Amino acid sequence: MNEKTSASRQQFRDAMARLGAAVNIITTAGAEGDAGFTASAVCSVTDDPPTLLVCVNKNASQHDAILAAGFLCVNVLTHEQQELSPVFAGAGNVPMAERFTRATWLRLATGAPVLESAAAAFDCEISQVVEVGTHSVIFCAVRAIHLGAADSGLIYHARAYHKVGPGQV
Repeated sequence: MNEKTSASRQQFRDAMARLGAAVNIITTAGAEGDAGFTASAVCSVTDDPPTLLVCVNKNASQHDAILAAGFLCVNVLTHEQQELSPVFAGAGNVPMAERFTRATWLRLATGAPVLESAAAAFDCEISQVVEVGTHSVIFCAVRAIHLGAADSGLIYHARAYHKVGPGQV
């Protein structure tokens, strides 16, 4: 195949809508206070040393705060926390400080807000940032982990939320 093909932005978005992903709230703390946003572009890199990556749009309102802080927490949502996702995604223009009043938060090694009832929370230091197109790919060294009691999860697939967990088909 000698011919180069290129997928359109819309084709790519439509195809990505078919790739289910965990729903997370990424948090940090900085000079302006606690900050956070909803993200599904999170994945494991390696377990030795424990490392995740988080992709953040360079135009996102929290992008600069995350990089300036040098640390973040990936809070993996359960299906019971679905209502937090649109709030941290900016729905309703809820002020940042008010977003954090809708749940209980802890602090671990870095000082980033950790959702107490998250399925899991990865408290991380930023170890590397790679710029790719419109996004920063942030490599995160995991410094502490908090495991919640829930064994269910929340994924975003086909532009909708879905519960996952034991007994789900």
